[in-house]
Amino acid sequence: MNVLISGGTGLIGRALTRSLVEDGHRVWILTRGPGQVQWPAGCTEVRWNGRSIQGWGDLVNEMDAIVNLAGTNLASWPWTAARKQAFWNSRVWAGQAVAEAVRQATKRPAVLVQASGINHYGVHGEVADESTPHADDFLARLTVAWEFSTQPVEDLGVRRVILRTSVVLARDSLIMKLMELPIRLFVGGRLADGRQTLPWIHIADEVGAIRFLLNNEQARGPFNLVAPHITSNDEFLRTLARHLHRPYWFHVPAFAMRLALGEMSTMVLEGRPAWPKRLLEMGYSFQYPSLESALADLYPQH
Repeated sequence: MNVLISGGTGLIGRALTRSLVEDGHRVWILTRGPGQVQWPAGCTEVRWNGRSIQGWGDLVNEMDAIVNLAGTNLASWPWTAARKQAFWNSRVWAGQAVAEAVRQATKRPAVLVQASGINHYGVHGEVADESTPHADDFLARLTVAWEFSTQPVEDLGVRRVILRTSVVLARDSLIMKLMELPIRLFVGGRLADGRQTLPWIHIADEVGAIRFLLNNEQARGPFNLVAPHITSNDEFLRTLARHLHRPYWFHVPAFAMRLALGEMSTMVLEGRPAWPKRLLEMGYSFQYPSLESALADLYPQH
């Protein structure tokens, strides 16, 4: 299978590429900065500007699948007006370019996998599944625009899958490093009251689910990529501290997080539980369904 991945130099893209290449597939990576990643044999970098089809559009004629992961990392701080616009533009422009390349192709791919986020459902409410309406805060509106950017390919007969991904747990994840740091410095503890939900998924299941959906011709529309173990912020950080053999005693009040992070603080101070309803119904089996199993894999013999 020939697979084109935009935004492939990020955490998910690198892991997905390694998995595909190991199984004999060929991967092309669209990147604005070639040469920054050491790719395995079977992978080719292609430069793009993130907003047009110039220099790469013809590649789509050779592809069996496209995975659009492009988008500036939300962990970038602080969330100034300019940075929030960059979050928006990097997602929408990339998606529109991918859709335009598919429109102009003489031979179209069978499937397009479109990245999105679990923040689609907002930060308050009951457990969300894929039928839950989107919220109206900034992150929710961002996911709506991100998803819509590639919607035109459906009218061209291309199967489209949407990945509403939660926090991805991996040792080289920026978010994981940020959560580890205070614990390693012996100042780990709950954030605010600790009862807010922290939706997560192990990197192996993120990649496994993407490949499962790529190959399943019945898979269309949105899928929540979140572990079936609903976890509070307190439970997550307490379990992480135990695996790092560090104390868990320091309490960071909500107002301090808001002062330090501004609007970005909503990502750690609030959270809505979500359930991978459609993924489970289609028969996907999680490798790491529980937080304990996920962290035991990431921090062996700690």
